[in-house]
Amino acid sequence: MKKYSIGVDYGTNSVRAVVVDIEDGKELAASVFPYPSGTDGVILSAKDPQLARQNPADYIDGFFATVTDALKKAQKACKDFSPAQVIGIGVDSTGSTPMPVDKKGTPLALKKSFAKNPNAHAWLWKDHTSYEEAAKITKLATNYKVKYLNKCGGTYSSEWFWAKIWHCYNVDRKVFDAAYSWVELCDFIPAFITGNLDPLKMRRSICAAGHKAMFSEEWGGLPSKDFLKKLAPEIAELRDRLYTQAVPSSWPAGTLSKDAAEMTGLNEGITVAVGAFDCHHGAVGSGVSSGTLVKTIGTSTCDIMVAEPTDNTVDIPGVCGIVPGSVIPGMLGIEAGQSAVGDIFKWYVDRLLPADFVCDNPYRKLDKEAAKLRPGESGLLALDWNNGNRTILVDQMLTGNIMGLTLYTSAPEIYRALIEGTAFGALAIIKRVEEYGTKVKKVVACGGLAEKSPLLMQIYADILNRELRISRSAQTCALGAAMFGAVAAGEFGGDVFTAQKAMTGTKDIVYKPIPENVKVYAKLFKLYMKLHDSFGVKGTSQDLSSVMKELIAIRTEARSK
Repeated sequence: MKKYSIGVDYGTNSVRAVVVDIEDGKELAASVFPYPSGTDGVILSAKDPQLARQNPADYIDGFFATVTDALKKAQKACKDFSPAQVIGIGVDSTGSTPMPVDKKGTPLALKKSFAKNPNAHAWLWKDHTSYEEAAKITKLATNYKVKYLNKCGGTYSSEWFWAKIWHCYNVDRKVFDAAYSWVELCDFIPAFITGNLDPLKMRRSICAAGHKAMFSEEWGGLPSKDFLKKLAPEIAELRDRLYTQAVPSSWPAGTLSKDAAEMTGLNEGITVAVGAFDCHHGAVGSGVSSGTLVKTIGTSTCDIMVAEPTDNTVDIPGVCGIVPGSVIPGMLGIEAGQSAVGDIFKWYVDRLLPADFVCDNPYRKLDKEAAKLRPGESGLLALDWNNGNRTILVDQMLTGNIMGLTLYTSAPEIYRALIEGTAFGALAIIKRVEEYGTKVKKVVACGGLAEKSPLLMQIYADILNRELRISRSAQTCALGAAMFGAVAAGEFGGDVFTAQKAMTGTKDIVYKPIPENVKVYAKLFKLYMKLHDSFGVKGTSQDLSSVMKELIAIRTEARSK
């Protein structure tokens, strides 16, 4: 009898569930549930553009809606399929997306008294209201006796766990005081569907804890109460109501509860894996291994690598963490990324697109016209910081920039420059990782943009000067979650690499760097790094007076061919 696993992937705007055949990783059925609350699923504020929250009720409703629908579709797609063949469930989510909960693990936002208070909802990864708190944590941790920041790049981000909690403490004591604990989304869903919602007993993800909450076995788990007291005495007290252990997704979080089984049609007691962040599961679903960088290219990007733990492993400034077991058990998980990629292109299309490009699919039209341009032909150079910089500067207050604009600049030229800017940002990350001894031998891309835009993929191949492959699955995050559901259930001998051999792969298409394009982009990258360091690195003194003229020279040469 065939066996199946379900992967549930919580994204920024929707949740997706897939039913996967564990024999070969093929997707039998899928279902998507757009979050109904807020704007495209995100609760925003006209008073504060940095605020981004979500309704925990959407997460719960989304789980049951997608899993139930996916099972129905699976039965239609395969007459021999039965929900009884599902042996495990895995979950991934955005992160850091913590939410305040009561003593029973119930999100405060589900209580009538807090339902309309955004601070009681889930604090989405892209919420940057805690920028000041993050900067203060960085300063405090830098000067503290234990080097808590060494394992997360040396700079604490406003996207992360402690900064958000401290901000809540500073702006809304009513919510903070009502919260018995705080739980990441990737931990909440497995706890909810297993009925293990007690904040002190639910299993917590090493992925979330290590990358976002400064958790490390090196110093005994979470930061000490002595350190947290420097934020506030009440936050130090909160530490006792969080967790002392964090584990990889190969561990079971528990088994599916009777209530969840009845609502989905699944068997009670099947294994539910410990959760993790979407990009980490996406990397596993893309076949990540030592020397391979997996780029999840979507709203933002997340770059994931794994490395063998050795005595020579060094910390990498500016990355989002080097955490044992966060991606694959027994391996170091390395996370980096960019705060906006697809969001930049969407911003351009939604806000600035000329009338003659407005159509049913403006992206396709822009891709077509931008593909006609040679590298450097536009004379433009863009910084990819429209939503701040995640790696390597870790500064969410940085903003985007387009240099070289003239009265003759066209829409496709701007669009291509924006793509190139994101690729230059990607190369800056690779160079930083390699500078500290981790070689990038292979790049595998996944996510919607990798699937939809050959132009983007070719530009990335040219700028990175590496062959690019695309993951075989279009739903790598959900696939990775499903794989962990199977592994946690004891399939594949509990080994993730064995599961990958059976369930993952890449498509036949390979994007190869074009030598003449590589040469031009190398010149542009030098200029990009000039801007990068001048605007983003404190104390940098560079002469920028020649940048515009160098762009014109590159443009002139490109147009002469």
